[in-house]
Amino acid sequence: MNQPIKNFPEAPSIGPAQPAKPRSRGRFIPTVILILLVVGGVIWWTRHGTAPQPGGGGRNAGPMSIVPEVVSKADIDVNINALGTVTSLATVTVRTQISGYLMKIDFTEGIEVKKGELIAEIDPRPYEAALAQAKGNLARDEAMLKGAQVDLARYQGLAAQNAVPHQTLDTQIALVAQNQGTVEADKAAVKSAEVNLAYCRIVSPLDGRVGIRQVDQGNYVTPGDTNGLVVITQLQPISVLFTVPEDNLQAIAARLNAGAVLPATALNRSASTKIEEGSTETFDSQIDPTTGTIRLRANFSNDERLLFPNQFVNIRLLLDTHKDATTMSTAGIQRGAPGTFVYLVNSDSTVSVRPVKLGVTAGERVEVLSGLAPGDRIVIDGADKLRDGAKIVIRSENNPTQTNPAQTPAEPDKSGGGKRRRSDGGQKQDGGQKQ
Repeated sequence: MNQPIKNFPEAPSIGPAQPAKPRSRGRFIPTVILILLVVGGVIWWTRHGTAPQPGGGGRNAGPMSIVPEVVSKADIDVNINALGTVTSLATVTVRTQISGYLMKIDFTEGIEVKKGELIAEIDPRPYEAALAQAKGNLARDEAMLKGAQVDLARYQGLAAQNAVPHQTLDTQIALVAQNQGTVEADKAAVKSAEVNLAYCRIVSPLDGRVGIRQVDQGNYVTPGDTNGLVVITQLQPISVLFTVPEDNLQAIAARLNAGAVLPATALNRSASTKIEEGSTETFDSQIDPTTGTIRLRANFSNDERLLFPNQFVNIRLLLDTHKDATTMSTAGIQRGAPGTFVYLVNSDSTVSVRPVKLGVTAGERVEVLSGLAPGDRIVIDGADKLRDGAKIVIRSENNPTQTNPAQTPAEPDKSGGGKRRRSDGGQKQDGGQKQ
């Protein structure tokens, strides 16, 4: 009975030993793959990630491709840019001066009218009757004045002979003066009636454009109407009100007080298209303390009617012009530790850092006050990868892939004349690099 018990553990020891081997192999394969991936990543990072960036500008890096520009002399404008609003020189709300029924409207909305041109008519009959009545009163009082003057002349003759009391003469003198005052009042009444009758014809007070009418024919109009009959706006000439910083006031005032004409150009909202050219007329009498700016007015002829009241425009004020200034492209300006500088192209196909002092900017050109001279060549494209003393190769600005033949190595001349350049153009480029 003890033997089966002893032999029983020997049998299962042989069975489980065989499936243990494939289980260990299945775990080993993914581990090997993971190790290979890690090793491959380290090798790729060592070769690519730590490799020096091309064009780093170091001494061991290859030559950088750049586009140069020659510093030149030219006139440069001193401009002041500002925001402005088109403002009419005269805007009139036409209102009636008298009360009455609007019998006729003699204008079409949106047309141009001249000064004195008929706009509307009010029923004139009540005012014609008032004028006739005033004239009748004047005629009556003039007759009474003449009678009193005749009696006064008679009393003066009798008083000289002591035929009438002196008191009667004084009374007659006062009566003549009273009648004279009445006649003057009647004349004023006639004049007032004539003016009211003239007000029945409403005419334009200026040359301008008629807006949308505010009242229709047949309505009863009065001087107290808020909106009036119509608004007439002068469009030619027209002005633009714009603001500039108070720091520019002294220079502007000095130029205007010297009698100079300061041209002003009106541009569209994006400042890309010129609308009209005019001149600056004057500036305001005080500075706005909230914004630190002062308002100026520029007048424009507006012959094409391109400027319209309340239109937003950009103003370019030409303050002065610097003659024969040293200028360069703004694309060549660099800023860094040396301050404002440029990369100067040397004759040995290298660049050097040259600090510069800049003046005014006009569009894509900037004035150079010091640091450069006409004829110097500077880098305007490709400067982001340059360093002081970096090697360069010049390429065409129009064709970035075309390099300067002057920078290519010389090749043997098959005709036996030694070495030659690839093209004659390279000789011209080479000569241009000499400073």
